[in-house]
Amino acid sequence: QVQLVESGGGLVQAGGSLRLSCAASGRTFSNSFMGWFRQAPGKEREFVACISTRGGTSSNADFVKGRFTISRDNAKNTVYLQMNSLKPEDTAVYYCAASGIWSSDPTKYAYWGQGTQVTVSS
Repeated sequence: QVQLVESGGGLVQAGGSLRLSCAASGRTFSNSFMGWFRQAPGKEREFVACISTRGGTSSNADFVKGRFTISRDNAKNTVYLQMNSLKPEDTAVYYCAASGIWSSDPTKYAYWGQGTQVTVSS
């Protein structure tokens, strides 16, 4: 079992940057595929990025377009999302999640954090 706690959200102006962190507890973190998702008010939860167990492979949603970078440090049981060139449309609650398989489908992720709010002002 994996427990996840996100941090690093906040209010930032358009064009700014934030780095989200997700601290995991449990022995299975290094064997878990990790993903970041987001949900804006009135919208469905959507895929942002995911990373393989050792961090060698990652995938991003099209809207990221090189602005966001997912990474992980298995020694620290932490996964990160570096977000640059933020836009107002990036405003959402951001969640990290853990899965036993490689997927961008949120239904394939069994463990979720509580989320962290990111607000981008114009």
